[in-house]
Amino acid sequence: MTTAQEERTTEDLKQLAEQAGRDLEDASALEILQWAAKTFGNQFCVTSSMEDAVVAHLASRAMPGVDVVFLDTGYHFEETIGTRDAVEAVMDVNLITLTPVQTVAEQDAEYGPKLHDRDPDLCCKLRKVQPLEQGLKDYRAWATGLRRDESPTRANTPVVGWDEKRQKVKISPIARWTQDDVDAYVTEHGVLTNPLLMDGYASVGCAPCTRRVLEGEDARAGRWAGRSKTECGLHG
Repeated sequence: MTTAQEERTTEDLKQLAEQAGRDLEDASALEILQWAAKTFGNQFCVTSSMEDAVVAHLASRAMPGVDVVFLDTGYHFEETIGTRDAVEAVMDVNLITLTPVQTVAEQDAEYGPKLHDRDPDLCCKLRKVQPLEQGLKDYRAWATGLRRDESPTRANTPVVGWDEKRQKVKISPIARWTQDDVDAYVTEHGVLTNPLLMDGYASVGCAPCTRRVLEGEDARAGRWAGRSKTECGLHG
């Protein structure tokens, strides 16, 4: 951790993010992550839903031993937990698992069972948003696997931007990638992917709120199907 990092104000970080977003728009995903590693050091982490381990793998190349943060909501598919365990075993990363304040049983006792069906926004807030905010408090920057082609709500995702809600630099190194780019990287490097991606799921979240996608649907259509909800709150 350098003195320069310690002395950066919030406004400095915001300007840095916005400038980097312009400067790195055409950079490769690896170059973007190398910039993040050089700029933030141990104040940088990667978040992963364990849908696949592409960004974790890329980040481990840019910064061996990088912190990879996973949210264990208590509602994950077994395949997702298995993917997390495999990533921890085979990649040069420091896997950090975050959990909500309440277990599922404790949440059911306070709010009633199946809160995800009755108030999915509150369930996501309790089991994803709040734990992540706590888990990111010691970092200045975090990387995600967001891609512009995933859904209309993500079409303008910058490769480096400012996370106003959390007052942090948000890095989306594969924002410009297509699914074909992801598939090619997975094949070339033998990257771990969630087995559910081979079973009709195009986007993998919590089991109660995720279904297989139908022909012609976008990758996010299987999340909160039948509702206007399109994001869990982690990304807007």
